[in-house]
Amino acid sequence: MKLYTFWRSSAAFRTRIALNLKGIPYESVSKLFSRDEHRAPEYMTLNPQGLIPALEDQGFVIGQSMAIIEYLDETHREPPLLPADARGRAVVRAMAQGIACDIHPLNNLRVLNYLKGPLAQDAAGVERWYHHWIREGFVGLEELARRHSGDGRHLYGGAVSLSDLCLVPQLYNARRFRCDLATFPMLTAIGAALEALPAFAAARPEAQPDAD
Repeated sequence: MKLYTFWRSSAAFRTRIALNLKGIPYESVSKLFSRDEHRAPEYMTLNPQGLIPALEDQGFVIGQSMAIIEYLDETHREPPLLPADARGRAVVRAMAQGIACDIHPLNNLRVLNYLKGPLAQDAAGVERWYHHWIREGFVGLEELARRHSGDGRHLYGGAVSLSDLCLVPQLYNARRFRCDLATFPMLTAIGAALEALPAFAAARPEAQPDAD
């Protein structure tokens, strides 16, 4: 497999965790945002959305990290990233999408660049925007973690799930942008436990070959 990636992309981060957990060997193909390599014609042909990541598996190419992760989970069953029961799967997906659909899209690089550029927001304004949407998303997620974590080390039950793969990169970004996480003790404790796992540690941005 080939993973088209960028070291600081949180969507690529969560995909790398999935590949590591599943023990799937892959080739990392870097697309540097600073050079707009993800918008180059050859990559746009491969992935018309021009987004990172994309996964290539024997000529089959799919974009969007959540779709990639579920594809990996269906084609490589162990360890499973979704619970066995329908209600459990629904809860895990709801928590994961709370990050991947509600927090991350509002705070990713192209949105921040639009705020700085066409909308002429200064650094303080962009930071307020970022902090606001982190708080909005984490308030509900903190309560869901209290309800559904079985051990205080995972968002749901007592095993790594899709929601955990989304949480760790979002916490990483929150710290990078100096968000106050003091009111989210459950999320930070779960994040710390997950970050210590080898599959998560190896997926960290600083551990990637294209890190600068």
